[in-house]
Amino acid sequence: MLSQCGEAVLTSLPLVSPEDAVLAACAVALADGDVVTDPDRLPTYQRDRSTGTPAGEPIAVVFPRTTEQVSAVMKAAYEHRVPVVPRGAGSGLTGGSNALDGSLILCVERMRDVLLVDQINGYVETQPGIFNTELRDHVAKHGMWYAPDPASKDFCSIGGNVNTNAGGLCCVKYGVTRDAVLGLEVVLADGRITQLGRRTVKGVAGYDLTGMMVGSEGTFGIVTMARLRLRPIPAPATTVVAVFADISHAGQAAADIMLATTPSMLEVMDRASITAVENWRPMGLDTSAEALLLIQIDTPGDAGNADATLVQEICARAGAAEVYQSEDPAEAEMLLGARRMIIPALEAQGDWLLDDVAVPRSELARCMREFQEIAERNDVLIATFGHAGDGNLHPTIVTPRGDSAAAERAMKAFGEILDVGLACGGSITGEHGVGSLKQHALFQELDEPSRDLHVRIKDAWDPRGILNPGKSLPRW
Repeated sequence: MLSQCGEAVLTSLPLVSPEDAVLAACAVALADGDVVTDPDRLPTYQRDRSTGTPAGEPIAVVFPRTTEQVSAVMKAAYEHRVPVVPRGAGSGLTGGSNALDGSLILCVERMRDVLLVDQINGYVETQPGIFNTELRDHVAKHGMWYAPDPASKDFCSIGGNVNTNAGGLCCVKYGVTRDAVLGLEVVLADGRITQLGRRTVKGVAGYDLTGMMVGSEGTFGIVTMARLRLRPIPAPATTVVAVFADISHAGQAAADIMLATTPSMLEVMDRASITAVENWRPMGLDTSAEALLLIQIDTPGDAGNADATLVQEICARAGAAEVYQSEDPAEAEMLLGARRMIIPALEAQGDWLLDDVAVPRSELARCMREFQEIAERNDVLIATFGHAGDGNLHPTIVTPRGDSAAAERAMKAFGEILDVGLACGGSITGEHGVGSLKQHALFQELDEPSRDLHVRIKDAWDPRGILNPGKSLPRW
């Protein structure tokens, strides 16, 4: 503008911060109430269920309901370089959805619609916010079954399952989430919408970008639709329970079972896990046992009966103190309930830190012995349970609530558990992911060329580094 004398006068304009610009764009794109900045409500969405992981202060939580709204949010965040932390139900256990200072939490919990159930072609298309159990119940009404079943299935979301490549109790036979994903709709870092994968059972055109998205922990894009493989509802399972006085014998039995057959479930609980559940919700579990194997066989007819008999014989040969078979659905459900109750039962005892390692089945017995030694050496309680059939163990460290010295010992034990897993030829995570909790351990697991590829692939998907920064990648 010019003064009366014709001289140029600079007009002072208010500066809009990147954060304010993004929030303004979100307010335009989303419905009333779907942008939350209330400081009293933000802590609810600040962190996941993990312990020992840092969480920052977000600027807001947004709740898109459509793919187009997610796209609008990402376009604004990309333009103004505001970090975005994707979040499902917040049931993660590695800090993967923990907020960063100045970040925008993009929560998909209001994207809960099942879009299509295709019985002929055997898949379902769903938005990401629906809980695992809700989806399973929905497709069951169509005579179909969605296999992946994490222990947290009642409160974990499908989007979170995809982002972490979640496993579950049935994955020993039916695979993990990646095995069930046919295709994905994804909003990229810059807001573009892409369709990955296919509708067909087979397809090898191009790189496997769908498989790359699964397990990427929100660092590549936002999943807004998942096309998931369905199966016929399996036959009612026969349950075999084997009780062991020696934890090594239980590990050997699990390895021997997998050499002979493929059960639909093969779970292990050690004495600390059994005792925690029995003290929390008494159901007659034998707390004198050092370990318990819970095996299910869903092969129908005579073949299933033969498998159940074979499994009992294997457990007996491995040194089981007691083996019995149950075809009572109520008893089987009780036993499965005991397995699923372990984490809340341990949480009731004190502060808990859950680990997740995957090892060759031949190393199960060694690992379980060494975890006990780690507990004794660090003066902490370690309860070990998990998916024995695929070598995925969840040693969980429990310490007195609020005891800072014990918490330090727990973190030391946590690292030693990861070291044992790697020394046994295993991996630092079987299904929970890396998040912010295991980046240093991931650095140890990967060699230098692999670490370099991880960084370069991340840059290709997210060139401005705004998607869940500081998570998942190997860091020393």
